[in-house]
Order: sequence, then C-alpha cells, then structure tokens
Amino acid sequence: MAFIALEGLDGSGTTTQCTLLVAALRRRNVSVVETREPTNGPIGRLIRRFLGGELVLDPATVALLFAADRLEHLRQEVIPALQAGAMVISDRYLLSSLAYQSIDLPPGWVAAINARAGHPDMTIFLDVSPEQCLARLAGRGTPAEHYERLDRLQAVARAYRRAIDAARLAGVAVRVVDGTGDPEAVHALVLAAVSPLLSADERRRL
Repeated sequence: MAFIALEGLDGSGTTTQCTLLVAALRRRNVSVVETREPTNGPIGRLIRRFLGGELVLDPATVALLFAADRLEHLRQEVIPALQAGAMVISDRYLLSSLAYQSIDLPPGWVAAINARAGHPDMTIFLDVSPEQCLARLAGRGTPAEHYERLDRLQAVARAYRRAIDAARLAGVAVRVVDGTGDPEAVHALVLAAVSPLLSADERRRL
C-alpha cells in the first residue's frame, strides 16, 4: 500500500484533513494507519516541549531531534504498517523538516541529516497563506507555538516552495491543494489527489 503525508503551515489544516481522509478510507474498507510527526514517542515528546516553549534548544539540535524522531517513526510505525498491507496517512513528514528547519539552517545540511528517511509515495501540501493560517491559529485561543508568528510563517512558506520545487525536480510526487475552503471542500480535493494511489475497486467506492 501507499505512504501519504499531508503538509502545510501551522494552521493550514493538516490534522483535520488527515482525520477526514482516514475516516473516508475506512468507510470504504481501506486498511489505513493514521500517524503524525512529531510522534508520541520519547523524542517526539521532547520536540513538543520545545514547540510549546518549555525548552530552549539550538536550531541544529531541533533539526537533529526531528530527523531522529522520523527514523523511529519509520521503524516503529510506518514500515510495519506498510508491510502489513495498510495505507499510512501521516500528519507531517519529511517536507516539514526541509521547510521549517531550513529557515534557520542550511537547507543542504537539513536534507543530509534526513537522507535515510526518503520521501513518501505522495505528499499533499495544503496551500494556505501565512496570514490566513495565523488568523486560524488565533481563533483557537491556545498559546502560540515556536513558529506561529507571521514573519516565521512567511519564511516557512517560502522554504516550502523551494522544497516542493526541489522534490518535484527529483521526481517526487507532491500535490499542491488549495486549503483555503471549508474542511469538506478541501477534503474533496485531498480525496481526488489520493485516488490514483488506490486500486480500481477502491476508487469505485470513493
């Protein structure tokens, strides 16, 4: 089966769209595993403490933690699920590091420390402006995390574009989806993007 990652700026709706996609696939009897990065493992929990402002870490340390968490994610969750014949849907994966960490560090170095991870079968990028993302985040009423400032989200958006262009040049499947609509409208676009990875029978059930 396929490994699909949903990507986008903080506030773009990756978590919502992962949940909707997984539910839609399960209704159609597709075996699917839902996962995310940072993970719920020990390294992922450390990263979340940093994102929440509990820890202050050097940007290179953060990048290495994300890379280490990703390798454990692959070893413990993604690869076993794929070997069992399931589709894997991940809320963030490699492209997040290539975007977020490269605003503070050389992109080539960030790519090098993630070289063992490799790209998923398809990455779906939810295209939402930094301004709209920030407005959505403000509406949640929760404390802002490390990257949730307009200047940083703008920098991450530019880095995502560079990472997407580089990935496509390397033959990696990246689909850019308009994420500005209501959740169900965006979900329909995500389903359409995923459809080519499904079997003919599974596509008929969509």
